[in-house]
Amino acid sequence: MRGFLFRRLLLALATLWLSATLVFASLLLLPGDPVQAILGLEASPEARAALERSLGLDKPPLARYLDWLGGLARMDLGESIRYGKPVAELLEERLSLSLALVFLGLLGALALALPLALLAVRFPPLDLALSGLVTVLQSLPTFFLGVVFLYLFAVHLPLLPASGFPGWASPREALRHLLLPALTLALSRAAILFRMARASLLEVLSQDYIRTARAKGVPEPSVLLKHALKPASLPLVTLLGLEGGFLLTGAVVVEAVFALPGLGSLALTALEARDYPLLQGLVLTMAALIVLFNVLVDLLYGLLDPRVEYA
Repeated sequence: MRGFLFRRLLLALATLWLSATLVFASLLLLPGDPVQAILGLEASPEARAALERSLGLDKPPLARYLDWLGGLARMDLGESIRYGKPVAELLEERLSLSLALVFLGLLGALALALPLALLAVRFPPLDLALSGLVTVLQSLPTFFLGVVFLYLFAVHLPLLPASGFPGWASPREALRHLLLPALTLALSRAAILFRMARASLLEVLSQDYIRTARAKGVPEPSVLLKHALKPASLPLVTLLGLEGGFLLTGAVVVEAVFALPGLGSLALTALEARDYPLLQGLVLTMAALIVLFNVLVDLLYGLLDPRVEYA
């Protein structure tokens, strides 16, 4: 187990280094002049030169890359041009909201997809109807679902807040503000989880030990919940790890619809302002979280399937 964790840690660090390199290189290739975008066309040569020095743009690309890697080793992501604050501080302020939104979105998607998949395999006449329902949900854009939920639950039936986030001082109030965005994310991803859970359950139900359990007279609900659900959840765990990364990046649209101050809205602001240090920090943070999701998935495999060995 320790050897596996050590290798996964080395692989995670290599992945983060490669992500950091690609982020730095991609920002070099972005069109436009960041100094001009920040100061405008009428800026004096002295002001331009001063901003270039503060951003390190007066150095060769290799020197800037090495300086940035050195800053990363010291946990220094630089200073935001737009906000005039350390990038790490801005990310820390927004990260908890985005992680809570992703967690609630994944939990909601799983809570919707798994019971529907169990119903589909338990009652075959419902299979076609449920498959059609999730196909419709999958085809609807996320922003459309968000607007519909805003109208239904915040305007027509004013049960939940429409936008904004009050902070974590009152967890109950914070949860009320996150319910609609989380439901929007959950419905947008429940379809693919339903398909994976249904296919995995059908495959497990065709195994010999399931037929043996049925031949012994084990009730069908027990066959599904006690014998089939746990082994069928392995592919679902893999998909959940991938979906966590997708929801983290896809939350940009949801945060914009519900005016949430998370990483998504921060990324939009950084793009509009050409805030390169903030963009680099955001992309690297998202890459680190996706790597973390995948490490957790590998560890969950051992808990769900005792046949998995960590050599």
